[in-house]
Amino acid sequence: MANNTVFYGKGIGCEGEVVGELCFNTSIFGYQEILTDPSYANQIITFTFPHIGNTGTNNHDIESKKPAAKGLVIREDITHQSNFRATNHFNNWLKENKLIGICGVDTRQITHLLREKGSINAAIVHKKNGVFNLKNISKKRSKWNGIKGCDLAQYVTREKKVYWNQTTWIKMKKYGKNKKKKFHIIAIDYGAKNNILRNLASLGCKITVVPSKTSAKNIFQKMPDGIFLSNGPGDPAATGKFSVPLIKEILKKNIPTFGICLGHQMLALALGAKTKKMHLGHRGANHPVLETNTGKVIITVQNHGFEVIENSLPKNARVSYKSLFDGSVEGIELKDKPVFSVQYHPEASPGPHDHLLLFKKFYKLIEKNA
Repeated sequence: MANNTVFYGKGIGCEGEVVGELCFNTSIFGYQEILTDPSYANQIITFTFPHIGNTGTNNHDIESKKPAAKGLVIREDITHQSNFRATNHFNNWLKENKLIGICGVDTRQITHLLREKGSINAAIVHKKNGVFNLKNISKKRSKWNGIKGCDLAQYVTREKKVYWNQTTWIKMKKYGKNKKKKFHIIAIDYGAKNNILRNLASLGCKITVVPSKTSAKNIFQKMPDGIFLSNGPGDPAATGKFSVPLIKEILKKNIPTFGICLGHQMLALALGAKTKKMHLGHRGANHPVLETNTGKVIITVQNHGFEVIENSLPKNARVSYKSLFDGSVEGIELKDKPVFSVQYHPEASPGPHDHLLLFKKFYKLIEKNA
């Protein structure tokens, strides 16, 4: 790690070595969705829940084509899967997806260290022979530049546009298919989770997903009724260099717009606000958020290491949600345009569904604006 602390354990997944930003996630389930969430690009995830892998893996609980995370750290060794939906052992899945991990280490100690020091650079090395060159590993870790200043959306965005028809899960069966297409929503992909797109498709709209660097001209030619700014990894200021000019053009058109996670940060930057890297970030499925105009508390899913600076927001932007952990901005909406965003993940996967209603709010704005 960054302070040269070394933890010895048992290697899991594929052999090799990897360097990334070490963080922790407090979710007690959903490890497959977490590891395939594009927002975790270049990160090594420490799972605070000790039993990871005991429900195996399947072909449904994935949020992108392949894992974006660099690696994982877990407390207990992976047991045999025990779940009726499991089709593969977790360790086999890790190997197939070229993920490197370690188990048998004190994840509580690592979590305490991260809370004290903040997110830090770390390396995982997995070798069958157990021979490690610590000096060489430490050098590679110290040379790694980290996430600040990095546009990681370019590595996880789709290469070309796609039409998304898959809707949310039909209990005990399969994902549905969207047949109604009353309105047209364009989703700008900075690393969009599949379940966000499923929830958008479940609104009964045509969903066109476009690469992150799609031009404003190209988007407007498609005649969108609404625009969605997706989640994604990396430093929003770096991604904003090409994304902010596009979003400014969208705001001029008065098209209903909804942003989640990185999309929320991109919107804030386009409004003239600023973002900063957090000491630790928010990652888990049990984060309380305050709805500022009602006083209601919502339990949310979160995964971000950057935040919008509240006092940098313009006067026409209202803070709609705030974290009850540290008071950071969790949502904004414009007073003069049909535009809003949230820092947290209302689509869950994994986590509570307390705020799926935001997708309906987006639909109502589109309907009203049509």
